[in-house]
Amino acid sequence: MAEAAYLASIPKAPTYYSPFGKNKGKLEERKNTVLKKMFDLGYINKEQYDNTKTEVVTFNTAAQNSIKAPHFVFYILDYLQQKYGQDVMEHGGYTITTTLDYDLQKKAEDIIKEKSLANEKAYKASNSALLAVDPTNGQILSMVGSRDYFDKTIDGAYNVVTAKRQPGSSFKPFVYAAGFQKGYTPETTLFDVATQFSTTCDTDPKSCYAPDDFDGLFKGPLSVRSALAESRNVPAVKMLYLVGLDDALAMAKNLGITGLGDKSRYGLSLVLGGGEVSLLDMTTAYGVFATGGIKNTTTGILSVKDRQGTVVEEFQSTPTQVLEKNVALQITDILSDTKASAPTFGGLLAVPGTAAKTGTTNDNKDAWVMGYTPTVVVGVWSGNNDNRPMSKGSTISVPAWKAFMQEVLKKYPTTAFEKPLPDPDYATLKPVLRGQWMGNKSVWVDKVTGMLATENTPPEARVEKIITDVQDILYWVNKSNPRGPIPTNPYADPQFSLWNSGVQKWWQQNSSKYSVITQADLPTGYETIHTNENKPNLSITGLPTELRSSDKTTISITNSNQYPITSIDIFINNTYITTLSNPFRFVFNPKEYGYTPGVYTLKAVATNTIYETNNKEQQFTITQ
Repeated sequence: MAEAAYLASIPKAPTYYSPFGKNKGKLEERKNTVLKKMFDLGYINKEQYDNTKTEVVTFNTAAQNSIKAPHFVFYILDYLQQKYGQDVMEHGGYTITTTLDYDLQKKAEDIIKEKSLANEKAYKASNSALLAVDPTNGQILSMVGSRDYFDKTIDGAYNVVTAKRQPGSSFKPFVYAAGFQKGYTPETTLFDVATQFSTTCDTDPKSCYAPDDFDGLFKGPLSVRSALAESRNVPAVKMLYLVGLDDALAMAKNLGITGLGDKSRYGLSLVLGGGEVSLLDMTTAYGVFATGGIKNTTTGILSVKDRQGTVVEEFQSTPTQVLEKNVALQITDILSDTKASAPTFGGLLAVPGTAAKTGTTNDNKDAWVMGYTPTVVVGVWSGNNDNRPMSKGSTISVPAWKAFMQEVLKKYPTTAFEKPLPDPDYATLKPVLRGQWMGNKSVWVDKVTGMLATENTPPEARVEKIITDVQDILYWVNKSNPRGPIPTNPYADPQFSLWNSGVQKWWQQNSSKYSVITQADLPTGYETIHTNENKPNLSITGLPTELRSSDKTTISITNSNQYPITSIDIFINNTYITTLSNPFRFVFNPKEYGYTPGVYTLKAVATNTIYETNNKEQQFTITQ
């Protein structure tokens, strides 16, 4: 009877209600509706109804490997049914061309199965999923919804790519992106110290919230770059507060995260992955970082043609700028900085030319790696379909991600990520936004003389001296306007006392490790050494006005100024050639450097011991 009820339920929408698709729960509901109708109409009694409703029915899947890319196939069928309806699905005779790269798909399936079986044995993680998308157009290249579609022991037909799971720390880049957009910088200092975030913890212990990290350590003052690259939790929670829940949720939605819903469901733990998202949405969102802020709708369809061959749907790229380009480049610059992530991950995420972020839920139920190049985004999830915890976190997804990404790079060679532009207001930012956390009042001092710097002091000779006044960032910035005036009353912010308490305890324990600077330690006079008279005074010898391309000549550069030269950069027609050290000469052969007959200009740019620079040019002609 239960089997008959399932069979009666399926014809209304065979793809949607397929026991092998993602809506098995909806099929169960419809089967129970059929049974209830039979009971109401008197065809079965109450005992039959109750017993049949709870009966477990086994669905025999198609033969092993009888469907190519099965999760992707049912994903496409589900999309087509929703758009064109069941009648068209059954009788339309449509021809569908998809975006799938089947060679890459086979490699993805093999890698996921191999690594997932290893994870099950070692870490009690029975399943994994993978999605690869071309972020420049949103086309799906590979989709593996489980380690084996035909494996009943893990409900392998279930497509984890479209399922909602908690993303852990892989959500953090969205919050930091919102922070950069608001005016914070990658150099902004956030204190990684023990912090109680609940303002009602004293009166309501259940409300207490004091997150820690996987290693149980706190690292003190950290730049945002280090905090994100090392995936530290306390700075991330602080950034979410500085950004605000509304702006963080809006950022995630703009990038492609759907279904987070009402903000009342979340608190500061959102940044640590407190919401539920799909691997499909996460891959779309990380694609925005890969493309410099441009979002493309993720799709698996290239074309749909009816039985007459008429195109009824055709892929069209729909790029939309949803994030400031430089913000996207800043996030990528951090996620591709393996040196910054090394204190936590070592070289674990190091695949040349890629950026990557891991994510783990607190109870080790979900393990993520999201990574990308400018042309491919790859997301991998590992865990158990029934939400049983694993014995290890996000790093168990890394081997599959790395192995697949290396295959991707063979077929889709990448280019270097574009570097973010420098902040035009950087020099005038508050010290804490520039990574200077020991105070806010500062002066610039000349390194050569120890006196106050002037407008003539070269940038290389300037060093900032800050009067020591260690406070939390909320002492120096209004969270809604970080580049605006300093708060007149930081205690008006309900989080300031909580944050600053942790900072002051840290400073009491660690102040002896730092040099304390008072007003009395600062110079009062200005330096006078940096003048035009003290710039290098250069002469070039050994370069004739004419020479043949086969000639060799030794060129020497000398300095008549009292301050010795430390280095000289040589340029020919403004193209860098070499850097000279004492004795500042080099052998020049035009042919060896690839120069053909013509008129050229050699320029020597010298720097001396007081950081002053000057240059000297000399024109010469190369003959046949």
